[in-house]
Amino acid sequence: MVFKKMMRAFGVGGPTVDTVLANPNTRPGLALEGQVRIAGGDHDVAIDGVVLGLVTRVESEHGDSFVEFHRLPVAGAFQLRKGEQRDLPFSFPVPWETPITDVYGQRLRGMTMGLRTELAVAKAVDKGDLDEVAVHPLPAQERILDAFARLGFRFKSADLERGAIYGVRTTLPFYQEIEFYPPPQYAGAINEVEVTFIADPQGVEVVLEFDKRGGFLAPGHDSYGRFRVSHADADTTDWAAVVEQWVSEAAGRYQGMRAAGGFGGHGGYGHGGHHGHYRRGRGAGMGGMAAGVAGGVVGGMILGEAMEEVFEDDGGGFEEE
Repeated sequence: MVFKKMMRAFGVGGPTVDTVLANPNTRPGLALEGQVRIAGGDHDVAIDGVVLGLVTRVESEHGDSFVEFHRLPVAGAFQLRKGEQRDLPFSFPVPWETPITDVYGQRLRGMTMGLRTELAVAKAVDKGDLDEVAVHPLPAQERILDAFARLGFRFKSADLERGAIYGVRTTLPFYQEIEFYPPPQYAGAINEVEVTFIADPQGVEVVLEFDKRGGFLAPGHDSYGRFRVSHADADTTDWAAVVEQWVSEAAGRYQGMRAAGGFGGHGGYGHGGHHGHYRRGRGAGMGGMAAGVAGGVVGGMILGEAMEEVFEDDGGGFEEE
């Protein structure tokens, strides 16, 4: 992937830049390799620095905006002579928490990712066009998404929400939600399932939101689940069985509470009032542990109805009902 443009900040006759990626396809934890090729214009210029930034579109209460979430200096100050050609090789590390943009060669609807080049001359900074990047899932992420598809879940969309996940260590200022519609056997209990992955060098934290249907004496509400899997377990686990247990556990809790007369007696179980937010009840509540069902899965899924913030806004802290 290549973009070439005359740097707007420097006028006619200024330097031009090509950013060339050896391969625009990558995965979290890997690196993008390439070169920044700078061509001098019709006069000498003092380059203050060249920086690459990974940029994506993030949703917030104030609308969508592009956010740069990782930067890499490629070069410091140097003199670029008239007509000089200079190639700057780079290896750009992709953070482990970088959101997925492509699955099985198809772009996820709603996802945008690009590598941006900044060239600074005489304190003027030109942010070049985005060089499109495709981030493919890690093996564990791919197996889990594939298991949802094999069970009949249909992909709806993906987006990035500003904030952090309570109880999960994160480094980026946003998290990804990949949304699915349920198959017929769960459609009576669940509206949607949202999957969030938080990867690190050791494994992947899987956070699930089940948007549940309401009914007589049972208002609609959300529940959440968390599961931890190591990278080494990706190919040794029956993910269809694991995901089926996750969903059945969530749907089963819904059916059980509905049969018991709804949620009114539990002190405010209900939707958090904002997309991507959860609240979990203090005290006994609905928290519990469901054991893993397949070899290689360590621990189990924590499944609970929401009350306290699990997903936090930028303001931090807990948001009370």
